[in-house]
Amino acid sequence: MARGREWPYWGLGANLIADAVYPVARVDGDRQPLNGANKYVIHFDKGQTPPVNAFWSLTMYNAKQAFVANPINRYAIGDRDELKFNPDGSLDIYVQHDSPGAAKESNWLPADAGSFNMIMRMYWPKDAVRTGQWIPPAVKK
Repeated sequence: MARGREWPYWGLGANLIADAVYPVARVDGDRQPLNGANKYVIHFDKGQTPPVNAFWSLTMYNAKQAFVANPINRYAIGDRDELKFNPDGSLDIYVQHDSPGAAKESNWLPADAGSFNMIMRMYWPKDAVRTGQWIPPAVKK
């Protein structure tokens, strides 16, 4: 399976693709529904975070499309947060119900205990996003 295929694009009445792109993830890289019983990581290789001219974020929703209550009151994570990059310049976002531990909590997007989905928001996307040359990485268990 091609990497990132679990991120379809949609949005009736949304911004023009030149202004914003909103890929949605409902399944992981193995095409299994996202569920808080699992621990996931979204890994961006060095220099491969969403290519945008403005900003990007990843927002968590429960099965009813509501924000997920969590102990750190974080409902989205993105380039405006104080993310910790790996020594090689790559970036890991931890998507799970329980904290991944204090050392990784800056990169933690708390998930619902049950099923959930995520929407990536990319504002003023660069050509690579608009042409499909860049796609979000797979959500891996």
